[in-house]
Amino acid sequence: MASPGERAGEPSDRGRPVNDVQLSKFLSYICRHGAEKKGLTVQEGGYINVDDILELREARKNGYSVSDVQRVVANYPKQRFSLRSKPNDDGKLQICANQGHSLEVKGLDLVPILRPEEAPVVVHGTYRRAWEQIKKQGLSKMSRNHVHFAAGLPGEDGVISGMRSSCQILIYIDMKKALEGGLLFYRSANNVILCSGDENGFISTKYFEKVYDITKGVKLDYY
Repeated sequence: MASPGERAGEPSDRGRPVNDVQLSKFLSYICRHGAEKKGLTVQEGGYINVDDILELREARKNGYSVSDVQRVVANYPKQRFSLRSKPNDDGKLQICANQGHSLEVKGLDLVPILRPEEAPVVVHGTYRRAWEQIKKQGLSKMSRNHVHFAAGLPGEDGVISGMRSSCQILIYIDMKKALEGGLLFYRSANNVILCSGDENGFISTKYFEKVYDITKGVKLDYY
């Protein structure tokens, strides 16, 4: 499957070259964070009318079309977006981000994880520069609604999203402890594991199972 970067410069319906990486970043911002700031209506499940997005100044400036959006959604390897025809209405095309929102979204397509065996591997990827802070406070959802985890390592069967392949440190979660501790975990449509943390948006280090610096090949202490 081709990535957006491999299709950068493909002509749009209007005959102008479209940078698919730039378009995917634009769609990510709108669907995850910026829809309300741009005056767009976010429907249940996080869906937004594609036509409304294409009327935004940035979209018109770059000549984006419906077919451009469809191509990026179809070819994006991490499957961060979903498309549908608007239900019970005029059948207009709508788009949503599968996860990663800072917007409050009702009815997002998330499946609760109720038992540890439903998610045998839950791992968060991060960078060495963030590790000292994580050791002190745990993982933070920061400005987003959830902390993101992968259901395995990048490239493994069924793992298409959840962490960047450039991550230096892997933090594995002890799901038995975390679920017993009252943390709520969900699986998104593109198989990303999500957790909003405790009442302050943190996941304590007491729920860590193991931590590795994969660039150095060493196990890290976090007590």
